[in-house]
Amino acid sequence: MDYAADTRCIHGNGHKFEDGNNAISFPIYQTASFSHLTPGHNLNGFDYTRESNPTRAYLEETVSSLEYAYDTVAFASGMAAIATVFELFKPGDHIIVGEDLYGGVVRLITQICKKNGYETEYVDTSDINALKKALRADTKAVYFETPTNPMMHITDIKAVAAIAHEKGARVIVDNTFMTPCFQNPLKEGADIVVHSGTKYLSGHNDTICGFVCSAEKETADRIRLLSKTTGATLGPFEAWLCMRGLKTLSLRMERHKSNAEAVKEYLAGKKGVSKVYYAGSGMISFTVESPELAVSILKNVKLITFAESLGGTESLITYPCVQTHPDVPKEQRERLGITDSLLRLSVGIENPADIIADLDSAFAAAAKETGEDLE
Repeated sequence: MDYAADTRCIHGNGHKFEDGNNAISFPIYQTASFSHLTPGHNLNGFDYTRESNPTRAYLEETVSSLEYAYDTVAFASGMAAIATVFELFKPGDHIIVGEDLYGGVVRLITQICKKNGYETEYVDTSDINALKKALRADTKAVYFETPTNPMMHITDIKAVAAIAHEKGARVIVDNTFMTPCFQNPLKEGADIVVHSGTKYLSGHNDTICGFVCSAEKETADRIRLLSKTTGATLGPFEAWLCMRGLKTLSLRMERHKSNAEAVKEYLAGKKGVSKVYYAGSGMISFTVESPELAVSILKNVKLITFAESLGGTESLITYPCVQTHPDVPKEQRERLGITDSLLRLSVGIENPADIIADLDSAFAAAAKETGEDLE
């Protein structure tokens, strides 16, 4: 049955795993291995947790249901998921990647994947004409975030899929910021969706995980082979934590979004803020008038935590040029707008008035420290 997204967050596609105990909360199968009944045959098809585990399988089925995927594999982190996707390619392949990417992905491409012998080209995928010019006969994939991290650029997934598929290239979308509640890239024509499940899907800043969702069997089978061979799969306890977080995903995303819209309005009218970047969901980036002001704001928030990551119940503020994007060359960072005056705010689900009051207090304290007139 095709349940609504908020129902699928709790029940997936209605699948049940019967172990005879009828537990409401799915059990944590904290085991490395499973006994065999006879050679080549065991109960429910589980052999060894690196390859498969009931807790992880239940989580994977739930995420597949949310993303309308043929299959999903859960990984030990978002970067493990993305690194596995890049293992689909071989020397000589041309891969287009969005020019505004999480810094860890840039590090993966420049410092790890370079040895694999394929060519990566940075393109503004929100510019369809630029993408058309970059596509070649040997282009095997277009990889992008939408919205981008941290500049919040939007790419038209359906338009990219149409022109990429003409060249026989896969479309790979990082859907971490929007989540399946607000966006389903596979339904728009993408071939693969990746998530840092650490963020909104788990939602409580207490576990690290990642997902690769595949639209069709051949890709899905290859991702499963890679995952069990490299051993980057998610452990059962972390799978259970993410599964628990998913149950409230829809509710949390509604609150993240409404809170972020209120904070965006505050920042848009705040003296000292030169630009606000917002594209829906719970993420906001904003530029202030000086690096000194940015650093002072980071020092003076109280309710909001100055920390990396995003998507949890708590509001977090991040300094991208130092924390999330230092591996992006400085010239490229500054061209994209990732300057030392840019802050990124993951708006939590606290009372929005308290979040705004904390920002206002931080701005006031920063004004005293820097001598800037922010009133």
